[in-house]
Amino acid sequence: MKLTVKDVNALDQDGFVHAFGPLFEHSPWIAERAWGSAPFAGFQDLISALEREVWRASKDEQLSLLRAHPDLGTRVRMTDHSVKEQSGAGLNQLSPEEYEQFLAFNKQYTGKFKFPFIMAVKGQTKETIREAIRLRIERDMETELGKALQEVCKIGRFRLEPMITSEAEEQAMKTNGSDRIMYYGKGDVWVYRSYAKPLTNVTLIPESGFTGRDNILFGMNIKIAVSGEKFFTSFSEGDNSLVVATDSMKNFILRKAGEYEGATAEGFLEFAGRKFLETYPQMTGVKMTADQVPFEVLPVPGNNGWTGSNLVYRYSQNEHPTALIEVVRTEEGISVVQHSGGVADLKLIKVKGSSFAGFVRDEYTTLPESYDRPLFIFLDIAWNYEDVADALDADRGGYVAAEQIRDIAHTVFHEQHSPSIQNLIYRIGQRALTRFPHLKEIWFESNNRTWETILEQVASGEGKVFTEPRPPYGFQGFSMTKRDLEGL
Repeated sequence: MKLTVKDVNALDQDGFVHAFGPLFEHSPWIAERAWGSAPFAGFQDLISALEREVWRASKDEQLSLLRAHPDLGTRVRMTDHSVKEQSGAGLNQLSPEEYEQFLAFNKQYTGKFKFPFIMAVKGQTKETIREAIRLRIERDMETELGKALQEVCKIGRFRLEPMITSEAEEQAMKTNGSDRIMYYGKGDVWVYRSYAKPLTNVTLIPESGFTGRDNILFGMNIKIAVSGEKFFTSFSEGDNSLVVATDSMKNFILRKAGEYEGATAEGFLEFAGRKFLETYPQMTGVKMTADQVPFEVLPVPGNNGWTGSNLVYRYSQNEHPTALIEVVRTEEGISVVQHSGGVADLKLIKVKGSSFAGFVRDEYTTLPESYDRPLFIFLDIAWNYEDVADALDADRGGYVAAEQIRDIAHTVFHEQHSPSIQNLIYRIGQRALTRFPHLKEIWFESNNRTWETILEQVASGEGKVFTEPRPPYGFQGFSMTKRDLEGL
């Protein structure tokens, strides 16, 4: 049976260790120490506490943890977790020749590093595992120790995922005694509201001149998904007696846009989601996302020169704010169980002052090292708050506008040399969490669209000539919390 985070927080230390000690091979001390970080806000908070103890451990403890793992592809006694994981990767079905090859690789690896080769094998095959061990044997001790500990944390995360369920899953997805995915809804619900409440009272920061939005045009493209166990018969028997048509959902959202008295997209999604649950008792969960539609003020001549029109706007094709809200019906009432604000489709190019060097070079590497390259990235950023009320009610003074996070990204990219995209987004996250300490977490999805250099030198001046990059492209995902500011 899955545990909710509420169940986890109710465990005493013995119960916590009994539940989560096996996540890390024969090393219950990790769970013993992580229990002190309770209560946990969610799945991510729990796994972060466990992983933190892995990295905080002494060198001897880390080596002991690694040495507790079995060799992959061998026939030694293993924990139930390891048996299932290795079987899923086909390591229990090695031919005699394959078995001898794994045995030789493991012996070579263990002889060099003094701990067994460790890899999270979920989603892997015996071929990809064999290739990984062959390449990792060539690394130095410090690099491989770090990689092995990363894999241990990844294994722990994979083992934890099926054990934990969110309140939303438990309340909205539980049907006939078993958990299932079950929802339906409507996408591309375009909402345009004129003269909504202006967004004011934002915290001013030195990286941004943003002081608020007039919200004369308040546009969103909304997607809604509703769930509830009473919808099961519509799937199993074709019984539509409790089904709210998705066209009705669209009309519901449009009508509620006229009733909304707030200034943020997050606030509107919570308002509309709560109204859905109050109106339709068969619904137990509503998840809504919004891509806000940005409109640019157009300059027009005025008495004292050019001024911004308050009547004519231009539909922007640049980055745009985003929002997500999920509400569920619980015994205590209607609660927000997931929320975020964001900015999507940022496209930033820096003509020089970026580099990428020092990466792994082997027989597969053709990319040259670069110490001063133009860097073109696509970037999505999202964040959530310690108190969701800051996202819903701008009058509290804690709302973080997408334009402010955008401007922080611009500023950090301008100010600092970027040795990699990974380091760039980390620095953006540090700056954002420093400026807005009431944020709980910020996360990034980025990809590299750096142009291909055609000419290193033009006829005169320091210019170069570029063209669009050829696919495929690299991407990065990363999240940060205030713990990443410790020691700054």
